[in-house]
Order: sequence, then C-alpha cells, then structure tokens
Amino acid sequence: MSGGSLDLRTRVMDHCCNSNIATTVLHCQFSLRPLHQACLSAAGFGDKEGYPALDHLKTLLQESSPSLVKGHSFLSGLKLDDDDDTPEGPETNLSLSDHTWAFFDHGSESPIALNHPLISALNKNENIATPMDTVNRTHDPIPIVVPPSISTSHPCENFPLPPLPVDIKHRGPRPCPVCYVPMDQAMAYMPLVPSESPILKNLTYFIEENSTSQELNGGSVFGGYPSLQQRNESFDIKESMTVNCGFVKGKKSGNGTRFDIEDEDFLEMEKCHGIVVASAIFGNYDVIQHPKNVSETSKRTICFFMFVDEETNTYIRNTSTLDGTKQVGLWRLVVVRNLPYADARRNGKVPKLLLHRLFPNVRFSLWIDGKLELVVDPYQVLERFLWRMNASFAISRHYRRFDVFEEAEANKAAGKYDNASIDHQIDFYKGEGLTHYSEAKLPITSDVPEGCVIIREHIPITNLFTCLWFNEVDRFTSRDQLSFSTVRDKIMSRVNWNVSMFMDCERRNFVVQSYHRDLLEQRIALATSSHHQPLMSAREAPSKPAAQSTVAKLHR
Repeated sequence: MSGGSLDLRTRVMDHCCNSNIATTVLHCQFSLRPLHQACLSAAGFGDKEGYPALDHLKTLLQESSPSLVKGHSFLSGLKLDDDDDTPEGPETNLSLSDHTWAFFDHGSESPIALNHPLISALNKNENIATPMDTVNRTHDPIPIVVPPSISTSHPCENFPLPPLPVDIKHRGPRPCPVCYVPMDQAMAYMPLVPSESPILKNLTYFIEENSTSQELNGGSVFGGYPSLQQRNESFDIKESMTVNCGFVKGKKSGNGTRFDIEDEDFLEMEKCHGIVVASAIFGNYDVIQHPKNVSETSKRTICFFMFVDEETNTYIRNTSTLDGTKQVGLWRLVVVRNLPYADARRNGKVPKLLLHRLFPNVRFSLWIDGKLELVVDPYQVLERFLWRMNASFAISRHYRRFDVFEEAEANKAAGKYDNASIDHQIDFYKGEGLTHYSEAKLPITSDVPEGCVIIREHIPITNLFTCLWFNEVDRFTSRDQLSFSTVRDKIMSRVNWNVSMFMDCERRNFVVQSYHRDLLEQRIALATSSHHQPLMSAREAPSKPAAQSTVAKLHR
C-alpha cells in the first residue's frame, strides 16, 4: 500500500461527507508486522543500547500487549521478559463496530465546495499526484523485513467509502467514518527514529532582553519585533538557523518571557517525553472538555496539559475538584501569568504553535482547541493521520473554504477581526505573490486549514514552520488561517516537505466541538426559560438515529 492510494480515497471522501451518516470506527485487528533486527543496522542503529525510543517501545509493549512479543524476531531482539505460555498474536481480522460519535448540524455549508478544483479534476479522471507524493521523499521509512507468508498491506487499505450524498440541501459539516487500528497496533506503528528534517538540522532561537519595534506592525515584545528583513531571511532554509520564535526574553521558555510558568510546572513539562496532548483556555472563554475513550496505557505514557490564565484557573477551582497535583481529570493544569497579549485568543496561539518551545523533550504532539473534546485514543489518532501517512505535520482543511481571499472576506463578515487589519494582511501577501487557490496548486488541496487541531512530529523543519507561522500571527492578525498557506508555500518552495491536510469530516470523528462559554450559557438560559431540556445534559449524541434531529438543533 502506498500513502498516495489511501490519500486519493481520502480526498474523494471529502465530497462524500455531506451525507447524513453516523460516524463509525473500524477496529482493525491484525498481526504485528515483524521487524527484523537487520532493520536496526540498516537504519544506522548499530548497538541498541542507549537509544531511548527502544526502551520506550519495550515498556509500552510489555505493559499493553505481551502477546505481541512472542514470535517476532525484532521484538525478541529487545530482550523483553518472555513468557513461554504467551499465545501467538491475533490473526488478521477486520471487524466493524457500531460505536457512533456525536453528530450535529453546523449549518448549511458543505465540507468542500462542489466547484473545488480537486472535484473538477477528479470528474475529468485526471491523474493527480497526491500530497503524500511530496512528503518526506528525501528519505524512505525504516525498511520492514516481513516473511513471505505475512501480508505487507495495511488493514485499512480496503476501507469502504460512504455513498455519495443524495440530498444536497443538507450538506452541513458532519463526521465521517475513519479506520483506526487497535491501540496496541497503533503503538507498534510509532516510528523508532525521527523523520528526516530536509536541509535544516539545527534550529535555535533569538534571545533579546531589550528588543524594540523598528517598524509599524512589527509584532510584539514577546515575539521580539522581527524586522521585515529578518522575516524574509527566516525563509531561507539552511542547515543551521536562528530565528525569532517568541519567548525572546528570559533564559528559557516560560521563565521571565511574558508567558510565565512556575518552575514546578515547567519541570513537569520537561519530564514529558514521547507524546503530549495539549490544549488551552484563556479569558475563561471555554468550558474544559475531558478526553474520552483513552486507554489505560495512554493515561500512563502520554502527557495531557491544559494551559490556563488566572481567570480561568479561578473558575475551574470553584467548579471542579482540584487536588494538590493540579489535576482535573486527565488534564494537568498549568497557570500562565504575565501574558503577552490583551487578546485571549492571540494568547492561545502561543501554546498552539510553539509547543516545541514548551515541551523540549517531546517527539509527537496533538493540539486541540479548548472547545474540543477528544473522543479517540491519541495513539490511534497519531497512527491514522501522521504515521500511516508518513507525514510529520497534519492538519484538517476547512470544511468549505479553500481560498485565502474567501476566508478573509468570511472573517470580515463575521466580525472576527477588524476589517482594516485583515485587508492590510491580505494586501501584503498579494504583494508577495499570493493568488487565489486554483487547480494549478494540486496536489495541494486547500490554502485554508481548520486550525483547531494540529498533529505533528517535533523535528527542526516542523518547528521552523510553526515558529514562522506564529511570527505571522504576531505581526498581523491573530487569524492563523490567513497566514498558514503563505508560510507553508514559502517553505515548500525551498525544501522537499509538505503538510498533510486531511478532511474536516475526519477531524470531527475524533473531536467533538462544543460552544464557547458565552454562547453555551446563553443557550442554556434560553432552553431553561423555554422549559426545554438543558443543553448541558444533551451534550452526548443519542444512540438512536431517530433522535439525531433533536441533537442537531442543540449543537452548532
């Protein structure tokens, strides 16, 4: 199986997700592909001792699924504690679960416009290179040595597509089916070595105690006021680079930087290795959402951090049980003081885009906005959208808009930011060569992301991408959808790297979206005064299809 074959199916599904279907999860149970010890030598491991990823894998496999160990030459080479009575691993067996996620109506807009150039090209039966044809092609994945009797195909390769929608009058964004592998198998697919970072190998960051603005619209104290010349030079990819990336004051991120974190919290963040799931609520803007369907292994091996300001922390303490460990459910709360911006949404961009500055020892991260509830295990999400696709950065595309100019107009119409600032940003990008999205940009399928979820590997090139993306948010408006494609395209023009953009309906499969607090409280008050069922008790989607229309009215 190639990443491209799955991605082509994925892109076609983008047009299929208008149909009124409940989201299902395909649990794919299959035998672990044995990894021969020779793979380690071929990948340059040599002696396995001292390589932390192997120790991490040993621990995970021993705790979660000892049955996977026996009979696999690679795993036996790790010298795990073996049990002669351990049965052989499960044989290939695909089964479809009837588990359904929340499903609700978000209006009448289609997940992808029918006039999208991709749809036009597909209708012409044109051969289109997939985005994954350009992702990480500077290196091949670690070779897998598989005995001839074992299939090398991925169990989700033949995942069926939903039928095309019939009633185009109801095309609001909805979740669509996604094929996840079981937890233990998802963990087994985690790469043992980092993806190659093309050209860029060493990335460091400016520290300037006395930075001052030299230009109009030059950013902030927190961002270091990079000049336009510095901005342009930061897109000149070299083997070693130093760039502005927030936190320009202080010895380390989160200490005297105007995004201040207590030493106790930062020490806990430094202890986080492997995977982190992170979110943030500033300005008491959202109701804290608790992850669901998280395995016990993930609870032990994955970090869950929620960044809040003092206002939000006070509210949580008054409404939740908060013990001395600062835990609220799975979330470890981190209170941030001396925030860099007056705008709570702009403050949220700091952890969203600069997680690698806050978690220096993490390999992979899953960012979810504070209004989202995670309902699929993080290992399964990472396997589906990152590891399976051989990608180092994944984000969903907007469910309807794929053109930056259209996104800008929509932001102005909705009052997301003042019109003059939006116009200034778009005019600046036009002066640099920004054009409307067209078929000429294929295999790139969109210029507009739905940025509430970011799935990434922390390697120099992805760290640079989010640094430069943050710098645009710092210099211009906080609407990160407007600057995404400019930063992406500038980097892509210089190195062999790409962003994997998956369907919005797939994103809605593993996160459930709630209202922001103010809208939620308004609707609760309205529902109460009208003697309706309170909205909070209707958060969960009904299990019977007949009740779906009721939920659709309560959720946007």
